[in-house]
Amino acid sequence: MTTLSADLWPDVQPETARRLMLAGVESFAERGYHATTTRDIAGAAGMSPAALYVHFPSKAALLFAISRNGHEQTLALVEDVLGRVTGPVERMRLLVEDFVAWHARRHTVARVVQYELNALPEKEYQVVAQLRRKIEQRVREVIADGVESGAFTVGDVGIAARAVLSLGVDVARWYSERTRQTPTELGKEYGELVLRMLGAS
Repeated sequence: MTTLSADLWPDVQPETARRLMLAGVESFAERGYHATTTRDIAGAAGMSPAALYVHFPSKAALLFAISRNGHEQTLALVEDVLGRVTGPVERMRLLVEDFVAWHARRHTVARVVQYELNALPEKEYQVVAQLRRKIEQRVREVIADGVESGAFTVGDVGIAARAVLSLGVDVARWYSERTRQTPTELGKEYGELVLRMLGAS
């Protein structure tokens, strides 16, 4: 299994549940959710298939735990930026820098979180969808503030917010350890690109 730091989920206990989440991420990323079996996940974690059900009642429950936690971390990241800096230009710059760096640094987790979303059962999907709406709303608010102050020039705040988020999310699709830029360097580059895209003055 590719090395993934267990500190991705510092609040998940016990450690065996965290190992199963790590194994789930690797297995889903390698095979896709539907092609992955609980035996694959348990084997990657060095456990028996029965051990998985002690912590997660189903493969879908494991995917939900991974997806919800990833989106909660992303929402916390966005809100942390908004609490640290003021002004729409600096907020957007730092928000994109951190958002992109997160998706690059945790590209395997982020790829599963973003691209296996539709595999979730409807009830669990709605929980994650609500977190996604909150993230998008925070980005919309920053862009709207920028438009109101004359710092940004965009025709549709909603479309602009989705474009900003899509740029960051897509990093998880192609980023790897072989990429020339570090996650931090890439985040800074994307920060400048987004400000130009928004017509920052």
